Amino acid sequence: MPTKSVFITGAGGGIGRALCSAFSADGWKVIATDQFEPDELRCDAFVHMNLHRLCDDDGYRRRSLESLLSLVGNAPMHALVNNAAAQIIAPIEQLSVDDWRKTMNVNVLAPFLLGRTFLPLLALERGAIVNMASIHARLTKPGFAAYASSKAALVGLTRSMAVELGGRVRVNALCPAAIDTEMLRQGFADSQPGLQELSDYHPSKSIGDPAEVAKIVLCLADPDFRFLHGAVIGLDGGIAARLHDPD
Repeated sequence: MPTKSVFITGAGGGIGRALCSAFSADGWKVIATDQFEPDELRCDAFVHMNLHRLCDDDGYRRRSLESLLSLVGNAPMHALVNNAAAQIIAPIEQLSVDDWRKTMNVNVLAPFLLGRTFLPLLALERGAIVNMASIHARLTKPGFAAYASSKAALVGLTRSMAVELGGRVRVNALCPAAIDTEMLRQGFADSQPGLQELSDYHPSKSIGDPAEVAKIVLCLADPDFRFLHGAVIGLDGGIAARLHDPD
């Protein structure tokens, strides 16, 4: 029987699936959520949840969180992984208020709401919150104004929660760069050479694998790492260390 429990958002994506598989393989009870239930997801329980609506609709938020706590019941909760993300790529002139609101809701407000909801249960176990930030919290490029701003805010939330929660709950963030997911590959569907160029541009000469992400998140959630707290960890193939000079 699993001895530790984790709640994972954004379970249907490439990283989310890897997270569910890794935690399950490590003996955790996995409760997963996404807007739609994906096929063949490795988890013990699945909850349908629209995180954008969770933030904007008071009634939906109340019902969803009450249902979630009812599902968990009196069982111990050891980790929350805020993995879900909204990424809307558009020039600043074309970025709508709704685009901005959805991005901030899913990427910042939802992690705050879920962290606050699970705080009493996590504190009982001296558990952990892991926030999936991004390299865009530090380094970005045109078209990512909403996404980069939201991930920078998530890093700020991570540090604030770590300081305020002290020894009750550990809070850390992971900042991946390019990870080999279906979403990334769809962006290069018309340009396989472009995907290879992206890989070659990283000093590691590769892009990340979802399984690598999951292994680090497992460490961040591991109760043995008591001193790992308030950290913002990069997983970027060395690209954040690279100085790019104009040709």
